[in-house]
Amino acid sequence: MWSTSSRGAAAVLFLVLSAARAEWVDPSILDSCPGYNAVNVKTSAATLTATLVLAGTACNVFGNDTKTLDLAVTYETTTRIHLKITDPTTTRYEVPESVLPRPAADASVRVSDAQIQFNYTTSPFAFNVIRSHTKEVLFSTASHPIIFESQFLRVKTNLPPGANIYGLGEHTETFRLDDANTTRTFWSRDAYGVPEGTNLYSNHPVYFEHRPTGTHGVFLLSSNGMDIKIRNNETTTGATTLEYNVVGGVLDFYFLAGSESDPSEVARQYAQVVGTPAEVPYWSFGLHQCRFGYQNYIDVANVITNYSAANIPLETMWTDIDYMYERRIFTNDPQYFPTSRMREIVSYLHDHNQRYIMMTDPAVAYLPGQGYGPYDRGTALDVWIKAPNGSASLGLVWPGVTVFPDWFSPKIGQYWTNEFQNFYSPKTGFDIDGAWIDMNEPSSFCDYPCDDPFSQAVQQDLPPARTSSPPDPDAPIFGNISFVSRKRAVPNHVGDDLMNPPYQIDNAAGVLSDRTAYANAIHANGLVEYDTHNIFGTMMSVATHDAMLARRPGLRTFVITRSTFAGAGRKVGKWLGDNFSDWDHYRNSIAGMLGMATIYQIPMVGSDICGYAEDTTDLLCARWAMLGAFYPFMRNHNSDTSISQEFYRWPLVAEAAKNVLNIRYRLMDYIYTAFHTASIDGTPVLNPLWFKYPTDSITYPIDLQFFFGDSILVSPVTDENSTSVSFYLPRDRFYDFSTFTPVDGQGAEVTLSNVDFTSIPLHIKGGAVLPLRANGTMTTTELRETDYEFVVAPGSNGQAVGALYIDDGVSITPATSTSVSMAFSGKKLSVSGTFGFHTDVKVASVLFLGVPAAPKTASVLGGGHSNSKPAFSYDASTQVLSVSVGMPLTGGFEVQYQ
Repeated sequence: MWSTSSRGAAAVLFLVLSAARAEWVDPSILDSCPGYNAVNVKTSAATLTATLVLAGTACNVFGNDTKTLDLAVTYETTTRIHLKITDPTTTRYEVPESVLPRPAADASVRVSDAQIQFNYTTSPFAFNVIRSHTKEVLFSTASHPIIFESQFLRVKTNLPPGANIYGLGEHTETFRLDDANTTRTFWSRDAYGVPEGTNLYSNHPVYFEHRPTGTHGVFLLSSNGMDIKIRNNETTTGATTLEYNVVGGVLDFYFLAGSESDPSEVARQYAQVVGTPAEVPYWSFGLHQCRFGYQNYIDVANVITNYSAANIPLETMWTDIDYMYERRIFTNDPQYFPTSRMREIVSYLHDHNQRYIMMTDPAVAYLPGQGYGPYDRGTALDVWIKAPNGSASLGLVWPGVTVFPDWFSPKIGQYWTNEFQNFYSPKTGFDIDGAWIDMNEPSSFCDYPCDDPFSQAVQQDLPPARTSSPPDPDAPIFGNISFVSRKRAVPNHVGDDLMNPPYQIDNAAGVLSDRTAYANAIHANGLVEYDTHNIFGTMMSVATHDAMLARRPGLRTFVITRSTFAGAGRKVGKWLGDNFSDWDHYRNSIAGMLGMATIYQIPMVGSDICGYAEDTTDLLCARWAMLGAFYPFMRNHNSDTSISQEFYRWPLVAEAAKNVLNIRYRLMDYIYTAFHTASIDGTPVLNPLWFKYPTDSITYPIDLQFFFGDSILVSPVTDENSTSVSFYLPRDRFYDFSTFTPVDGQGAEVTLSNVDFTSIPLHIKGGAVLPLRANGTMTTTELRETDYEFVVAPGSNGQAVGALYIDDGVSITPATSTSVSMAFSGKKLSVSGTFGFHTDVKVASVLFLGVPAAPKTASVLGGGHSNSKPAFSYDASTQVLSVSVGMPLTGGFEVQYQ
């Protein structure tokens, strides 16, 4: 229920600072600001409104304090509270509904039924969010006055000591954030090398806090630049706190109750706010290969051929910007990547059930009067971001001086879709199967103040000249193997300094406009880049998704982007950017992947396997191939300044890749089913250990192990050139994936030695039934024709459950589908469900794990295919019982043994 109290304002020292730029202000000074008093408080059903009036002499720390604010608090569901603070006297920027649609409130919600409660004091105004059952305070602004100025908003909450905070990305830090001295900055930038402790490509101002008593979430819906600071030793109180410092917009918070027992529940609640992730094509889970540095079409063809010759399954071939003429988007170099020969490559791939993807950047070469169609057509439609004087805002990217598409333009969809349909035409152009978008922070190479991008283009040699001769246009391909082994309304910004705001966020690139679009650039709807910068990449993602959908109506799109904002997973996947070929980035990739897939609802995620920049080694690449097979998005990609690193180039790496791809392909329907579930309710497709063991405090900081799906524990070797690994096994029943032998975790570390470079430690969490394919294949098309092998791995209670979802793998709305439920108890596996999708494959066999003694009999019943005496075998050393089933997936059946 609503709760309120009032207390007298204590005498405090107000320090008035000028609005000049300040790098740091003592927290005690900010905590001494007057804050606001709540008046005209009104409640109606599940909504509270109030007027917030400045409670004393203004601090004016980074500008003038707003004297009067509007507060609205709504219990939108029993697990979600929406709090919004706005300025009623002027229009301020908010993330447009067109970018992130807001969830509707449930009109039937009763405050008394809510799992979290909003409590407040009126004088001075402060609020707490409290878990209803335990009375724990989850978020509290007590003793921390709200500051609301034109270009500085501040909210601060207390945290428990040793707080377990996860999220606030994108970052290259530990999955559990350090509570001692962490500043997370939100301002998209081209972050080569994805350095630790800095702002990177994406912005997700949401965190999950886990306690042994439950897990909750807090989401600040803002695309403005901001710092979020976590400190555990405040100078005045020694308290642990989390503080938001935002350079504009409004305060728009969603508080998520989560759950007292299941951490994944908070992920599902967050998905209700930002949307569930889109389903992706079945084929997208195969291996992808790319390189920045393929010199010509023969290079591309040879890579495809060499993967085949090495018997390494390659699902999708990619081409970076090398194919472009003068690095201009929607062009191809007629000498190095001629249309006819590239179309030959695409046809070859499609004929072999493989796919092809090409890079598309946002920046369009500024070439007036030179016959460059993408620029001319965009200019005619008036779709470029503008400078304050009304001319196109210029940047400097790969093709030299560029303009940037305005994703808010009413004609941007027409423009972008038309360019995709023209250049990527199946009939006359390049029939791509997916899209790859990059540089969409947006990135610019122009050093601030970028007064003369044309001169800087000359100095940087943009676009760079080709360094090799073009190939013979009639040169044969596919057979010319070159395999070489190697070791809403317009906001009021009157008086605001958009280029040099008084509060400077900790942007690693420097001022807001350095090496990106200018902060004062103007969009078609009057919004400025200062407010919308952090959503540029997501808006490009949506436009690209729509353009791909227009090319192939009804089919799922597959788009991989670099820059994302909250809600991007509804349309696209993400790769983690330009990492290095070193062991630190190998290790860091796990936490980065967990952030996207577990917290931010972007599950189709992965890092560049073997590293993007610098030279990998065979040992690192072998280990990374093993780990990368458990990224949802599995792609080998590296830079033109690095040695080639396709998996076939080292015998050791080739063996590792083949071994682990066999495992990945066997598990493909398992992870495909997890993605389908995520698309329905947001259940994570990857899980940190603490999601499964929320009361085991040892699991809270672990980010070098993770669960692939719900039940496959991945514990990779993470030390350089090592063949041993120590990892944590919680107190539970597990099964070694390679042998299916039972392993009882003791809540302690386990050390494995002699883990060779072509294997990776995997364990099945007890309590699962896994729908494995019987064996791997060279393409996902062939895989879909391969029989299943169900693996029953009982938990310590002797029970297990599983699920399998099957459809055509490509349709947004499949005409038919099959949803299978598997349940094991009392020596019997029961398979039931709805069986609408026709498939000729069968459940060839069922493996029962942890069977202590050889059974005397086994039987298969159901579907008109009953077999009272099926063939079965038992391995006493591993305690595995294998029963031949041969049951088609057209109906339910049972398999049991005695």
